[in-house]
Amino acid sequence: MSIEFLYIQLILTTIFTGVACCLPGTFLILRGTSLISDAISHAIFLGIVISFLIFKQLYTPILFAGATVTALITIWIIEKIIANKRLESDAAIGIIFPFLFSIATLLINLYAQNIHLDIDAVLMGELVFTPFFQILWNEKMIGSYALWTMIIIFFINLFTITVMYKKLLTTTFDPYFAHTVGYNTNKVHWMLMTLTSITILGTFEATGAILVIAFIIIPPATAYLLCKSVKEILIISSLLSILGILIGCLIANIFETSIAASITVIFSLLFTIAYFKNLYLNDQLYNRNLMQ
Repeated sequence: MSIEFLYIQLILTTIFTGVACCLPGTFLILRGTSLISDAISHAIFLGIVISFLIFKQLYTPILFAGATVTALITIWIIEKIIANKRLESDAAIGIIFPFLFSIATLLINLYAQNIHLDIDAVLMGELVFTPFFQILWNEKMIGSYALWTMIIIFFINLFTITVMYKKLLTTTFDPYFAHTVGYNTNKVHWMLMTLTSITILGTFEATGAILVIAFIIIPPATAYLLCKSVKEILIISSLLSILGILIGCLIANIFETSIAASITVIFSLLFTIAYFKNLYLNDQLYNRNLMQ
């Protein structure tokens, strides 16, 4: 394998990861539930650990299914706590995800010290190593597991959001009207939560549990400040994600540092620029209204 071959795959893996995260992330931002991705990213780790301890296999679809189910159960618990109306959503999330992640940590320390479930790797991820795990087809390397995983997840997200776009739009901005026209708001909500869970699980190897939150939230939040329609937010957030990834990879290569962390810094700088631009335009509009 040449270095160029590996580096191209690394870039493609990161781009598909970023764009795949933007699709559900846009609707999480619009619904005001973006921090649920934080809870999911930590709860999934518990699902991985429990599935491994039961089935004794690390690379199996059962692991994927177990982690996804754990994420959905976590969301259900959080929503039940919020429904009690004694705690806000941020407090419920702050209670649940450290608890579940701590259980996963204890289970690893007690029963799985000799397996490759590195807590630091799960938290931070490492994009650099993803191209080395290649899929062989007729004795030819056709791409890394991480690359094909994110390509598949990207197309799943794109297809689902395209098909469900009207329902997602209506249930996001006017759930009461959506209910009157026959849309099942509960099903749409859980479809979005499932997409988010699958996306986060797919990015574990690349970005880890912490930085995937930045991939999901920051580009859509930046686009939200710049755009006037949901379609524009979806497109612009994807383009901003690609831009941030390319610049972040370049910086990481120059300074020989973490790729995911460098990308997140660039994402944050792009958000800062958009924020001050939005603030400036609002001030201009306010001053213009005062003069009229």
